[in-house]
Amino acid sequence: MIAKLLKLFLCIYATCFPALLLAQTNGFYELKFNSISGDTVNFSSFKGKKVLIVNTASKCGYTPQFKDLEELSNKYKEKLIVIGFPSNDFGQQDPGTNSEIQAFCEENYGVTFLMMEKSQVKGENKNFVYKWITNNKLNAKAVAEPNWNFCKYLIDENGNLVAAFSSKISPMSEEITSYLK
Repeated sequence: MIAKLLKLFLCIYATCFPALLLAQTNGFYELKFNSISGDTVNFSSFKGKKVLIVNTASKCGYTPQFKDLEELSNKYKEKLIVIGFPSNDFGQQDPGTNSEIQAFCEENYGVTFLMMEKSQVKGENKNFVYKWITNNKLNAKAVAEPNWNFCKYLIDENGNLVAAFSSKISPMSEEITSYLK
């Protein structure tokens, strides 16, 4: 019961006072987010590896990219962490619950890479990771919000945003893999 109340408080706090939370976050490795199964993931555990952040959706024309994201994750697992952020922001293409999204990804694409809980990735209520990605006061190379599902953002081994890729760029493309060789 206490855990549920604490989670509710944190959700309300994060919704009502995002500027305060952002002010407390100086870098990528200070970020935390809940996985799709509800566990807190500390981004400090990613130090020394590249991170590819992707806003995902289960009912999109780009949904087959889950297969390529899984391949990328497996091929470069020694130096890359792939993180999916399910979102219903574009065309209402991920209306399911966290457990439905997780089951869909595992059953249809064999996804084993890290998936976060469903959240917003654009607009005023976007999650803190996407606030960090799009705010040059928080990172030295802010980029635009995603304009559709499966936009990709690459963070280097030192926690710096180094590149952004549109939805149409395949995860296994040379444009992305060239950063991993």
